Amino acid sequence: MKTLLIGAAGQLGVDVADAFSDTELTTADLEDADLRLDLTDAEAVTRLLAQELRPDLVINTAAAHNVPQCEEQPEVAFAVNATAVRHLAAACQACEARLIHISTDYVFGRGGTRPYTEADLPAPLNVYAASKLAGEHLIGAECDNHVIVRSSGLYGAAPCRAKGGRNFVRMMLHLAQTRPEVKVVTDEILTPTYTVALAQQIRVIAEQAEPGLYHATCNGACSWYEFARAIFEETGTETALLEATSDDFPSPVKRPGYSVLENAHLQAQGLDVMPHWRDALKAYLAASPE
Repeated sequence: MKTLLIGAAGQLGVDVADAFSDTELTTADLEDADLRLDLTDAEAVTRLLAQELRPDLVINTAAAHNVPQCEEQPEVAFAVNATAVRHLAAACQACEARLIHISTDYVFGRGGTRPYTEADLPAPLNVYAASKLAGEHLIGAECDNHVIVRSSGLYGAAPCRAKGGRNFVRMMLHLAQTRPEVKVVTDEILTPTYTVALAQQIRVIAEQAEPGLYHATCNGACSWYEFARAIFEETGTETALLEATSDDFPSPVKRPGYSVLENAHLQAQGLDVMPHWRDALKAYLAASPE
């Protein structure tokens, strides 16, 4: 299988590259990859897919996902997350490649009280979420053999470039070492998802899943506060962990208070291999102890 991975130097991309390392893999990114590729350069994307590589599978993990920056620069968010994705989907259709594209739980809005399935209606609250949802629609319009994978709360060993390098786990451990107390919100509920687990799920999807929309997160749900408490428990970290709400951290960006996803489509096909979020955290800490 000839595979092209776009966004290969990112937090998820690094683990996806490992999961597909036994294929004929070409990595692409703005840096630290086999090829330098600007996803917004439609001509370069078309030339790479249709003339140079002609891959069987294209996996796109690239995105403009610094949420505050997307709010300040909506034109950039839509250029990367929507317009560029449309060109990529059209190029995949032209060369008959399967496209797997990573989307987000943020496409859902206020008022959630139960896990969202793929059948639930999105209602994005911010520019980032709206641009990602637009990308989903444009992929569906341009490429028949496409898979959209929504996930949530990603963390992994590779640095998160949009967040200054530290993922939530490392940030909590850093704060515990440098501050007398740590405050974390209780009113944002999600499912933290380990990128190694998601990469392995993407491999299963690539080989076995029918085209369409999939939710793929770790199983279970927790608040950011509960996740922080689990991090400290698993690492034996003693610190004063205090409950807070989103009102304690004012932000111009609207975020969903509940964005738990149910892997309903995967489960219906017997393809859900995602672990519980607590087990995934243990695996991450065992693999990345420092």
